[in-house]
Amino acid sequence: MKHKTLTQYLVEQQRQHQSVSADVRLLIETVSRACKAISTTVSKGALGGVLGSLGTENVQGEIQKKLDVLTNEILLEANEWGGSLAAMASEEMETIHRIPNDYPKGQNLLLFDPLDGSSNVDVNVSIGTIFSVLQVPAEAAGREITEADFLQPGTRQVAAGYAIYGPQTMLVLTVGAGVMGFTLDHEMGSWLMTHENIRVPEQTAEFAINMSNMRHWEAPVRRYIEECLQGEAGPLEKNYNMRWIASMVADVHRILTRGGIFMYPRDARPTGQKGKLRLMYEANPMSFLIEQAGGRATDGHGRILDIQPQALHERTGVILGSKEEVDRLHSYHQDA
Repeated sequence: MKHKTLTQYLVEQQRQHQSVSADVRLLIETVSRACKAISTTVSKGALGGVLGSLGTENVQGEIQKKLDVLTNEILLEANEWGGSLAAMASEEMETIHRIPNDYPKGQNLLLFDPLDGSSNVDVNVSIGTIFSVLQVPAEAAGREITEADFLQPGTRQVAAGYAIYGPQTMLVLTVGAGVMGFTLDHEMGSWLMTHENIRVPEQTAEFAINMSNMRHWEAPVRRYIEECLQGEAGPLEKNYNMRWIASMVADVHRILTRGGIFMYPRDARPTGQKGKLRLMYEANPMSFLIEQAGGRATDGHGRILDIQPQALHERTGVILGSKEEVDRLHSYHQDA
């Protein structure tokens, strides 16, 4: 069976469907090449001397792994000179990174989490890279890009995706025309389409949440999980399994593949009252993917993609996955 390449798919979307512009196509191809380099770097592990922590903290107050810094640099260097971007923002950097003046500039903005789930690096569990593409707002024409230009709701994303570095390296992508999955052929160096028009099953019997935080949850989340745990004898009338990888890319990839609900909700802790996951680098791109695959994504109180960001590193609660389960939990929040 002959597989379509990522480039062929993007050219088709540009020429036949006008769902992607030429500069966004080139940008996605540049990001995909950076993800190949990251995949190679990650796969070397201890052999490449890339495991362990640096002992420094990022802007989020999290201890940086060596690979956090290295993968951030790979993405910055790969995307600086292509001419498709005006600026970039990363979970690992305090503020935005403008394209240097000696490079051509484009009309797009790139946001990324260079290595999601990096706490799993040293134990060889699947991790990934998440990215989101926005357009430069019209009011920014002719002036220097600022942080405020990035503060656009998720509905304005023109593309989003992630690479997952697991038993296979995959790129999962949306340009607003469904969700496609590409597997990296390491021998050929090509991304080949292996999953076309991915759809999230509307019903599920699997949930993903960190149960150790149960004592901090809001009442609607506690109610939903307690009902799941009651199994066939409970109000949901089916037995549930729990899965929790502590790598958002890996958990969302499983949900896109076979359904489920992923929850990292707001909670009562001072650090959790606004949520834990980053809106711009994690919640928005993953919500775009999930919705394009027929699922739902909410912060418990409204659609994630409708949130108007107030800060570059804003956090939010996240509940996403199979439509029926997310709608049920959302209704519990409304009842409360």
